[in-house]
Amino acid sequence: MLFLMGGPPQHSTWDPKPDAPAEVRGEFGPIDTNVPGVRICSLFPLVSRHADKLCFLRAVSTGDNAHSSSGYYMLTGVPHSPMNAENVNPGPPNDWPTIGAVVRRLRGDSGGLPSAVRLPMHIFNTDNSVWPGQDAGFLGRASDPWLFRCEPAAPAFRIPEFNLTADVPINRLGDRRGLLHRLDRSLAATTHSLSWDGYDPLRDRAFDLLGSAKARAAFDLGRESPAMRDRYGRTHFGQSCLLARRLIEAGVGLVHVNWFRGPDEPSDAPCWDSHANESQRLKTVLAPTADRAIAVLLEDLTQLGLLDETLVVCASEFGRTPRLNGRGGRDHWGHVFSVALAGGGIKGGQVYGSSDKHGGQPSEGRVTPQDLTATVLHCLGYEPHTEIRDTLGRPLAVSKGEVIRAII
Repeated sequence: MLFLMGGPPQHSTWDPKPDAPAEVRGEFGPIDTNVPGVRICSLFPLVSRHADKLCFLRAVSTGDNAHSSSGYYMLTGVPHSPMNAENVNPGPPNDWPTIGAVVRRLRGDSGGLPSAVRLPMHIFNTDNSVWPGQDAGFLGRASDPWLFRCEPAAPAFRIPEFNLTADVPINRLGDRRGLLHRLDRSLAATTHSLSWDGYDPLRDRAFDLLGSAKARAAFDLGRESPAMRDRYGRTHFGQSCLLARRLIEAGVGLVHVNWFRGPDEPSDAPCWDSHANESQRLKTVLAPTADRAIAVLLEDLTQLGLLDETLVVCASEFGRTPRLNGRGGRDHWGHVFSVALAGGGIKGGQVYGSSDKHGGQPSEGRVTPQDLTATVLHCLGYEPHTEIRDTLGRPLAVSKGEVIRAII
């Protein structure tokens, strides 16, 4: 799952409007793809060569114009209460698990790696408030997708969680683990009022991850050739996509890649939140990075024979307003926007749904976030009626949406 946080403009990505007025269509026109009749924005020439693998959903809608609450809806498939609420934080009543947590609960972990991973950082607003919808919610912390905060494009990139100090080699770590278990058993035997069992599974997973050669290898971008790393682009997003491919190869069930929000992002238009100077940001920073990384990921998965069994979702929390504002940007717009899907059972080379002539409202084929999560889970082998249980043991369906059968 590639999450372009901030909200890309549908007009300048997957749903160009060349016949609309200039203040609607923007600076960039459409480009032909390798599928006759399917056109996307000219900012994505590399992706255009892979349209035969892609399905573009052009009528996705949350009806919510706030980053935090609309993001919660997209990440969980459940609307936030209340809607249009900015700078909100995780917690009841908005504690539905993110889709990665659902996958982790259903699939379980294996091979020393968690079945759901987030990277290279969590999603947060300008005031540093953390979006809801990124954790396991009522499923409990044991189902949280593991978050690896890292900078994959850094010259000396390493995952901090795998960095043992020089005086603690793997064999010494094993000795410490054994000693810790013996101490715990001794304490549990003499302190009957306390329970130690709740900590053991989590700690054991952490030790397994540290001690797993397979896990360390999966996160080691140094095992890729310089040429391959160059192909993805030496950006945090590009290298995160390469890292995601390595984790999929290693058996991780769901990898969620967030657009990297670095300290150099402009405060008035960070990431894809293009309130100002949209054209310049798109053509110099945003689109070239995304175009290269997405196209190479699709090509790489195809060459490795993995695309048929790997679903790629390129989404965001919402889109942008139909008209440019006075600062040359677009504002928040959850009424209609676009999502791109490929592989994993999706029928490529098609467009599903449409927006109106200004890209402001759905015209046909409206898709809600619950429909999207139902479709993603279906492609992963879980129907919407599949049950999960909350911490009180109550059964709940994983999704209230409808699988988009036309694109399967």
